[in-house]
Amino acid sequence: MRSPHYKWVALSNTTLGVLLATINQSILLIALPDIFRGVGVNPLAPGNTSLLLWLIMGYMVVTAVLVVGLGRLGDMFGRVKMYNAGFAIFTFFSIMLAITWMHGTPGILWLIAMRIFQGVGGAMLMANSAAIITDAFPSNQRGLGLGLNQVSAIAGSFIGLVVGGLLAPIEWHLVFVVSVPIGLFATVWAYLRLHDTGVRQHARMDWWGNLTFAVGLIAVLVGITYGIQPYAGHSMGWTNPWVLTALIGGAAVLVLFCVIETRVAEPMFHIGLFKVRAFAFGNLASLLASLGRGGLMFVLIIWLQGIWLPQHGYSFERTPLWAGIYMLPLTVGFLVAGPVSGYLSDRFGALLFATGGMLVAALSFVWLMELPVNFSYWQFAAALLLNGLGMGLFASPNRAGIMNSLPARQRGVGAGMTATFQNAAMVLSIGIFFSLMITGLSSSLPHTMQSGLTAQGVPAAQAHRIAGLPAVSVLFASLLGYNPVQTLLGPATLSHLSTAHQQYLTGRSFFPQLISGPFADGLGVAFGFAIAACLVAAAASAMRGGRYVHVEEPAADATADANSDAMAALDRVRD
Repeated sequence: MRSPHYKWVALSNTTLGVLLATINQSILLIALPDIFRGVGVNPLAPGNTSLLLWLIMGYMVVTAVLVVGLGRLGDMFGRVKMYNAGFAIFTFFSIMLAITWMHGTPGILWLIAMRIFQGVGGAMLMANSAAIITDAFPSNQRGLGLGLNQVSAIAGSFIGLVVGGLLAPIEWHLVFVVSVPIGLFATVWAYLRLHDTGVRQHARMDWWGNLTFAVGLIAVLVGITYGIQPYAGHSMGWTNPWVLTALIGGAAVLVLFCVIETRVAEPMFHIGLFKVRAFAFGNLASLLASLGRGGLMFVLIIWLQGIWLPQHGYSFERTPLWAGIYMLPLTVGFLVAGPVSGYLSDRFGALLFATGGMLVAALSFVWLMELPVNFSYWQFAAALLLNGLGMGLFASPNRAGIMNSLPARQRGVGAGMTATFQNAAMVLSIGIFFSLMITGLSSSLPHTMQSGLTAQGVPAAQAHRIAGLPAVSVLFASLLGYNPVQTLLGPATLSHLSTAHQQYLTGRSFFPQLISGPFADGLGVAFGFAIAACLVAAAASAMRGGRYVHVEEPAADATADANSDAMAALDRVRD
């Protein structure tokens, strides 16, 4: 007989799992300057942009691709077994990352490969954690359990920024070492204390579905990754034939995947689940919320590291750590609103909290858009807190509403589908936000940079060459806490300038002031997109209807297949 305390064991272990997985999604963002310096690679040098992007996004891409298939395997062979294996794989490749000994490009390639394999373990954790909690908790407490789990997952993305900022300046290997003891403890703990309580569904693997889904999604995400890089004199690569082939071909393969899933007996992606209103509109709202939120941390880090912190006396080397610290109000908002809204949604349903949360998030983006680039911090902190509260209000009830609507035998694949939408939207959001920022920067940055450099005595030909720097390089310089002016001008050019001009050009104020105006143009466009995404997410959330709690039909349990479960399910609606 299951212990009444087992649900808390399941919650604490799975929450630790998703927290560790999501911290590792963002921990590199702040640590990247120290990592690249540690292995002796300049991330802003020509040809190294791809290495930088893959080190950031490789983990996200693999988790987005694998979570559905791994959730399906959890339904078939046991969610706890898959979850335990995920912890072991994640921990092993954390060790492989921590012992990195190579330097130069081989060192970065090793890190990228190990991050991809680490992402396999992370995907196994994310694919099965929500299903394990749903199995362990009664329906009237799932909102609280899933809320705590979901908030920890989202908060982990921001906690990773602070952890990376604290550890990387001490020793960049510590960024990976920190996961090892936690992973070892949690792997043993999960093996000893977790056990499967859900319904297993013995079925054949949908190999064609898995293959077409992986190929299609990887092609689209790779296309997005290379689309934000310069190509043939353009600020971005959306006209690159390879990018177009990847995007169009990937989309076509995903359409083929959808056709396959409607024709196989035991599909990987249960299209029939979208006939459940709470599942369909909950996932649509989650997708749009992730689009609005996904690129937010990049924009805020660039804003803080590249402009605000240097203008307020912080050296470029110190900005990564302080950017993470100054973003803490966002995490506080998540941690406060998530558990409370999850608990209340158990009583009143998800609609009010999830819809209201997206409206609050949209309001916070309006506030951020209205702030001057050189803002007063208390206003910035209040806007971040409001954004965290809105996202926290949304995340917990929305996840609980989705999971409550699922048949027991499909909770693993359903959770995997939801995680796929969120993770793919994160990568897509990064591509959208970077594209919008680059579009805003490209319209005014070249003229601003050229006039600013010539005003400080830089020869016109040299200033014109530097002004042609791709906007994405300026964004990456800001993201990494670099002062690119010193590197771009070089000692030869600087030696011909007066001491005053040298100090001003390479100091803390010239570069931030130079890009403030063009950055504000891109910022307005990016936040405008986030506002639109949140408002559409609120509309989708409002269309979820009353509260669905799936109740199995005992007579049908043994024979119902995947699609008939979604159609024949008896859903109890609680107003």
